[in-house]
Amino acid sequence: MPLYKLEDFDPTYRDTFGGDDIKGLPLYTQGGNKIGTVADALVDPEGHFRYLVIETESDFDNKRILLPIGLSRIDYNQQRVYVDGLSREQVQNLPVYKDDMTVDYDYEEQVRRNYRPQQNLSYDRNSYTYENDAPLYNLNEQNHQNFKLYEERLIANKNRIKTGEVTVGKHIETETATVSVPIEKERVVIERVPSTTEGVAVSPDEAQFQSGEVARIEIYEETPEIRKEAFVREEVRVKKIIDKDVVEAQETIRREELDIQTEGNLPLDETNTPPMDRL
Repeated sequence: MPLYKLEDFDPTYRDTFGGDDIKGLPLYTQGGNKIGTVADALVDPEGHFRYLVIETESDFDNKRILLPIGLSRIDYNQQRVYVDGLSREQVQNLPVYKDDMTVDYDYEEQVRRNYRPQQNLSYDRNSYTYENDAPLYNLNEQNHQNFKLYEERLIANKNRIKTGEVTVGKHIETETATVSVPIEKERVVIERVPSTTEGVAVSPDEAQFQSGEVARIEIYEETPEIRKEAFVREEVRVKKIIDKDVVEAQETIRREELDIQTEGNLPLDETNTPPMDRL
């Protein structure tokens, strides 16, 4: 994981810290002995402080070293940085830090080995995280305590559920239909009427008596022819459409707010958390 100098990571870090500058602050032991001066700070890509670059005094070998941030306590009111247990022997064993160098895993391991309680402890470089050495990189929990303020939010999602089903089919219904067809039938009407020449004798040549004379008349009639044919009566189109609506829901949500109580006339500086960790 690459590390960046403070100003390279955030050129406006002084504004971020409200005008405070960690550079130039003297480094003291808890016993009040000055060890050196903070020359710079190294942060990771997420803006978390990992090391202070310390310019040690001549009594401590007069070289630049890296101090894991978890071993320091910064007091901006006194304009000092305090460190616990940094001995002259540790300073002598620490590798020299140079401004133009790249701090890689191997270099950090040389630094960490001098600060770990167990000197022979080692980790896999492929799986190592700063959490493996949490005491070296965490702030002093006695002086820096974090409170998490929670709030509830309404999260709106949509679930698609089946509310019903429409089945469209067809069946056959029967009914009795009546149709009228006019038809014609022929019949023979035989009429006997008196002769208009009754009483007038005919000549022997005209009077021809013969038996077996027959008159034939063909009789016809119409018969109805009923058949069924199928026709398309109508077409049914089945489709679905989407009706849009907005559903509003109201719920009571909770949010935690910070309550600050002090005893006495104490100065209290309440600031918003900057984008990167404030020491």
